[in-house]
Amino acid sequence: MSDEHVEGDALLSWVASVDHKQVGLMYLGVSIFFLIVGGIEALLIRLQLAVPNNTLLSPETFNEVFTMHGTTMIFLVVMPILIGFGNYLVPLMIGAREVAFPRINAFGFWMLLFGGLLLYYSFLAGGAPAAGWFSYAPLSEQPYSTTPGMDYWALGLLLTGVGTVTAGLNFIVTIFKLRAPGLSMSRLPLFVWMMLVTSFLILFAMPALNAALIMLIVDRWFAGHFFSTSPVLWQHYFWSFGHPEVYIMALPGFGMISEVIPVFARKPIFGYGVVAMSSVAIAFLSYGVWVHHMFAVGLGTVPLVAFGATSMLIAVPTGIKIFNWMATMWGGRIRVNTAMLFAVAFLIQFTIGGLSGIIFAMVPLDWQLTDTYFVVAHFHYVLFGGTLFAIMAATYYWFPKMSGRLLNERLGRWNFWLLVLGFNLTFFVQHFLGLLGMPRRVYTYGEGHPYWTGLNLVSTHGAFLMAFAFAVMLWNIGWSLRHGELAGNNPWRAWTLEWATSSPPPEHNFEKVPPVRSRRPLWDLAHPDQGDFMHAEAAGREDGPRTGFLDLAQPQMFSIFFILSELTMFVFLIVAYALLHNAGEGGPRATTSLDVAKAGVFTVLLLASSVTLWMGERALHRGDRSALGRWLGASVVLGAIFLAGQGSEYMHLFADHVTIGANIFGTSFFTLTGVHGIHVLLGLVSLSVLLVLTWLGPTHQPTRNAVTAVSYYWHFVDVVWIGIFSLIYLGANL
Repeated sequence: MSDEHVEGDALLSWVASVDHKQVGLMYLGVSIFFLIVGGIEALLIRLQLAVPNNTLLSPETFNEVFTMHGTTMIFLVVMPILIGFGNYLVPLMIGAREVAFPRINAFGFWMLLFGGLLLYYSFLAGGAPAAGWFSYAPLSEQPYSTTPGMDYWALGLLLTGVGTVTAGLNFIVTIFKLRAPGLSMSRLPLFVWMMLVTSFLILFAMPALNAALIMLIVDRWFAGHFFSTSPVLWQHYFWSFGHPEVYIMALPGFGMISEVIPVFARKPIFGYGVVAMSSVAIAFLSYGVWVHHMFAVGLGTVPLVAFGATSMLIAVPTGIKIFNWMATMWGGRIRVNTAMLFAVAFLIQFTIGGLSGIIFAMVPLDWQLTDTYFVVAHFHYVLFGGTLFAIMAATYYWFPKMSGRLLNERLGRWNFWLLVLGFNLTFFVQHFLGLLGMPRRVYTYGEGHPYWTGLNLVSTHGAFLMAFAFAVMLWNIGWSLRHGELAGNNPWRAWTLEWATSSPPPEHNFEKVPPVRSRRPLWDLAHPDQGDFMHAEAAGREDGPRTGFLDLAQPQMFSIFFILSELTMFVFLIVAYALLHNAGEGGPRATTSLDVAKAGVFTVLLLASSVTLWMGERALHRGDRSALGRWLGASVVLGAIFLAGQGSEYMHLFADHVTIGANIFGTSFFTLTGVHGIHVLLGLVSLSVLLVLTWLGPTHQPTRNAVTAVSYYWHFVDVVWIGIFSLIYLGANL
C-alpha cells in the first residue's frame, strides 16, 4: 500500500470521525488556525496605531481588520477552544465511552468550520464586514455597509451558532445521562459543572443573537425595516446575547482553574459547593445585566439604576470564586510548574479585569469611559488575561492526557513569562489611554495628544512580544509531540477519572471505570485507608436508578432542551413584532390585510395534527404499528395543508402589494410567520421520515423514543402558532 494511500485513509478517518476525542482535537486545531489569523489581524491593528497619522492601513481596511479580529477571537477561537476541551474531556471525566449524540457532535464541528470559512470568504467576495464585531445598526444596514461582507458575517455566525447550540445540547444530555455509577451531581469535577452551566447559557443566549441575525438578513436582503425603524433594538438583542456570552467564555476557564489549582496545591478545592452554585448564580444574573453596555444610549433613570445594581451584583459570585481558589492554595504543598504559573497569573489578571468591570457598573464613570480604550483594556483582561490564561494552564495540564507526552517545562517557562510581560505591556497601558480620552475603533490619531504616542508604541511592542510567546508555545507543542518525555497515565497524580485510563485514551476510553465514591475517585483508589469516601455524606450517593426528569431517554431530553432554545428565539421575534408592527406611518396593517377567518380554519387543522400525532403515540404504546402509520400519515397531511394555506395567504398578500419590504408590519409579519413556517417544514420532514420507516417493515420500525422526541417538537410548533395567531390575527381585532 502506498504512503499516499495510507495518508489518505488517515485523513478520511479524521474527516469521517464521530469519536469525541478526535472531534475535540479538530475543534482545537481549527481554533489554533484561527488564533494565528486573528493574531495577525491584531498585529496589523497595533502597527497602524503605533505612531500618529499612520497610513499602513486605510480607514476601510482598518475597519475590516478590527471587525474580523473581534469576530474571529470570540466566535472562532475562544468558544471553539473551550468546546474542544469539553468534547475531549467531559466524557472521560464522567466515565463515559462517548458523548450522547456522536454524529450531531461531529455535525456541530463542521458547522463551525464552514461558518468560519464562509466568514473569511468575504475578503474574496467584495470586502469583509467593517461594522465591528457587534455590528451596530444602522452601520450594519445596506445604506452604510454596501459590500456583501455583512451578509457573510451574518450567515457565518448563524452557522457557527448552530454548531455551538448542538454542542451545548450534547453536553447537557451527556452529563445528565452518561455519568458513571456513583458519580452524582454533587461529585462532578468542577470543569464538568462549568461546562454544564455554560451549555445552559448557550441554549438561552444564542437564540437572541440568532433572532437578531435573521432580522438583519431580512433587512439587508429583502429591504426590511427592523433596524431602520428601531436601531436600538439591535443593541438590546445583541447584548442580551453578548453579556451571557462573556460567561460562556469565562465559566469553562473557571472550571479549568478549579481542576489545575487543587492538583498542584495537593489539596481538595476549598468550598466545592460554593464554587458550583456561584456558577449557577452567575448564569442567572448574566441575563439581567445587558443594559450596562447601553448606559450611554439614553434609556432613562430607572433602567440605569436597575442594571447598574445587577451589574455590581454579578461581581459577588465571581469574587467568591477568587477567594475559593486562593483558599485552596493557602497552606498547600504547591508544585510550581507551567500550568500552575498560568493559573496564578489568571487569578491576578482576571481580578484586574473584574475590578475594571465594576467601574462600568457605575453609570457616571461609564458615561466618561465608554467607547474609550479603557473598555478595550477591561475586555482583554477578562477574556485574554482570564479565559485565555486559563486555557494555557489547561493546555499544559491536559496535553499529556491527549498526547501521551509532557510539554517541555523550560520552553513552558519562556512561554509564560513572555506572555505575561507582553500581555500587560499591551493592555495595561490601554487603561491610561482610555483615561486620557483615546476613543476605541479609530484608525489613527494626531500628534497633539499628550502621551498617546508613547503609550500606543508600548502597547504595540507588547503585542509583538505576545506573538513571540505564542510562537514558543506552538514550537513546544510541535517538538513535544515527537520528542517530549513520556507522560504515563497520570503524571500529576491527579484525582479525576480522565487520569484512570491510558494517555492518550483508547477509542472506547476505559477498560474499566474505577468505583466512584467521592469527588476524588483516584485518590480513594490510591489511598484506601484514608480515602475521601470515608467522610463523604450519604446525600452525595447516587448509586441507584435515576428518577424524574433524569429518567427521560436521551432523544427526548435532547428534544426538550432544543425546544426550549428555539422557543427563546421565537420569544425575541414575537417581541420584535409586538413592539414594531404599528410603528411608522402609512402602509398595510394587520387589521386591513389579514383574513382572520381563513387563518383560523388552517389553525384548527394544524392543531388537529397534534391530536392525530397523539393518537399515533397511543397506538405505538399499544404495539399497533399499522395504526401508528395511519395517524402519522394524517398528521403529515394536516401539517402540509396548513403550510399550503400559509403559502396561499402569502400569495394573496403579495397580490395586494403587502410584501416584506412594504413597511415594518410586512417585515415583522413575514419574518415571524416565515420562521415558523420553516419549523413546520422541518417537522413535516421528521414526521415523514417516521412514516417511511413505519412503511418499510419490522426491521426499520422507528423506536418509541424517536417518535416521542419528534412529537415533542411537533406539539411545540403548534403551541408557538397559537401564540402567533393570537398576537397577529386575533390581536388585530382587539
